[in-house]
Amino acid sequence: MQQTIDVPVLARLRAAAAQVGITLDGAQAQHLLDYLGLLERWNAVHNLSALEGTADLLVHLVFDSLTVAAALVRHAEGRDLRVLDVGSGSGFPAAVIAVVQPTWGVTAIDSVAKKAAFVQQAAADSRITNLRAVRGRVEKLQATAPFDAIVSKAFGSLRKLLASTDQVLKPDGVWVAQKGRYPADEIAELPSGMVFHVEPVTVPDLYEERCLVWLRRSGGR
Repeated sequence: MQQTIDVPVLARLRAAAAQVGITLDGAQAQHLLDYLGLLERWNAVHNLSALEGTADLLVHLVFDSLTVAAALVRHAEGRDLRVLDVGSGSGFPAAVIAVVQPTWGVTAIDSVAKKAAFVQQAAADSRITNLRAVRGRVEKLQATAPFDAIVSKAFGSLRKLLASTDQVLKPDGVWVAQKGRYPADEIAELPSGMVFHVEPVTVPDLYEERCLVWLRRSGGR
């Protein structure tokens, strides 16, 4: 369902995307704003997110997700990826990744029924056709094919992320975990060599520390 176009917000979204190296056309930006508008309405009834108001949702969810989407685009080097967003909640960063790269297959999984139901309905209403929602625990996910990349924003520790999702990641795949400050304690819990890059990122209009922790199996490229 297309919402009334908010020109200032649309321009702000496209400018934020450009700031992290992504070009969003008008249609892509509108898909995201439609999705965000649906989240605001559902949130009033179903309490899907602790955030309230378009401005906070835009920055903390969409702009924050643009940083991992941009990083994955650079990593892909022109390849189409299959991406799994673990503990996706209301669909971030999955929805943003799907809009930015419409030829990729993006799956959002969450164990909370109302959140998975929202993502499925909002993806359809916002015309994000390459976004799929799954309700359940990722440890029990039966993937028809393994994923090229697994992303996580609020799933838990790095150790938990690896243990829960190892079975659905390709042998040469990567994990990308969104974190605030450098998670030294979490990294110290992992086998040597699994963390191959910690990438500081700047989220447009968000004055908080953010980084992406890139992980792969020992010997992965």
